Amino acid sequence: MSKKYLAKILARDLNGLNLISLYCHKSILKVSDIKFLKKNKIFLLSLLRNSIKAKNKNKKVLSICKFEFIDQARSKNINQCSSKKNLSLLAIDTIKTKKGFEFNLLFSNNGFITLSSEIIEVTLEDLKEIKNDL
Repeated sequence: MSKKYLAKILARDLNGLNLISLYCHKSILKVSDIKFLKKNKIFLLSLLRNSIKAKNKNKKVLSICKFEFIDQARSKNINQCSSKKNLSLLAIDTIKTKKGFEFNLLFSNNGFITLSSEIIEVTLEDLKEIKNDL
């Protein structure tokens, strides 16, 4: 019996964050899958994304994208009352500022979330593979 290993990527620089952005391109999530734990300075996204390594391009992976050391989170064009609404994460764009970094999570329908942090500490961790019948 072969053991399945799930991916985990830790980004501490712009190159690593660009790789996570590539893997998260066109991921699907609900508004309720977005959490900002302000006291802990952690921002979480639960994503259903396409598997990069799969021979069958329809294979999906349930992943958690965790941003640490987040001082502030702001959203625009995302109705937080519509918790069941699906969003598609298109990219994660990063801007260097005087105080650190701004991570812009760009979603379909002009929605975006801006996260402020002094450092880059982002993890993309796969939880499980999802069968194609979803």
